[in-house]
Amino acid sequence: MSAKWRWRWLGLALGLMALPAAARDLVVGVETVDFMPVYGWRDDAFQGAGREILDAFAAARGHRLTYRPYPAKRLLTELIRGGVDLKFPDSPDWQMAMRQGIPLVYSAPVIAYVDGTLVRRERVGREAGEVRALGIVAGFTPLAWKGPIAAGAVTLTENPGFEPLLRQVAAERIDGAYVNVAVGLAVAARSGLAGGLAYDPGLPHIADSYRLSSARAPEVVAEFDLWLKENRPLVAAIIARTGAEAGTGSGR
Repeated sequence: MSAKWRWRWLGLALGLMALPAAARDLVVGVETVDFMPVYGWRDDAFQGAGREILDAFAAARGHRLTYRPYPAKRLLTELIRGGVDLKFPDSPDWQMAMRQGIPLVYSAPVIAYVDGTLVRRERVGREAGEVRALGIVAGFTPLAWKGPIAAGAVTLTENPGFEPLLRQVAAERIDGAYVNVAVGLAVAARSGLAGGLAYDPGLPHIADSYRLSSARAPEVVAEFDLWLKENRPLVAAIIARTGAEAGTGSGR
């Protein structure tokens, strides 16, 4: 093939890749947890800011989304084996050993989050060494506190839910609760605990973003990225209205 025709074929291929993905039925795997207002499975339905953003994208592009819930640990397996077309939320930093060698693609950041520690309001600003007893919701991994826990400087307790966990902090049974900050603040507000508890940004924390991922439909992720770029005011309005980035300092 001549150089002229090779360039023509290359141009055609690049042009086809730039076209929007065809409208299709897509299964989105989601977690069977309640992380409202960010995302959550409630009343047999996926809800929260994450759903609003994905629904707005699907409506704009003509896709039909079916949300299918799985326990968090199983969801990644379903993504890898092709049991779902898309996964939300996701991050390349989660369960990294399982992702090795798997051709997964990730969207641009969708919703920023901070995993950090809520303490009694009067304790904000104290040294991390004063936190001796730390609580988490069962299944949640306190990565930011990994060192002190491994060294035996911090003892870890688990609780089945956010509200009873925060009540333990309020009652001074534990020194702090390591949670998704937006979720923790929302639960504190609903439970009448907001006045007594606060997020302490001076304690160990992790800041990252939730993303959309796929193994089967990378072209949809690329289309979603383009839609995100073109609809930043809409996405920011959803996040601001729901409080999905509370405590992150994102300014959205």
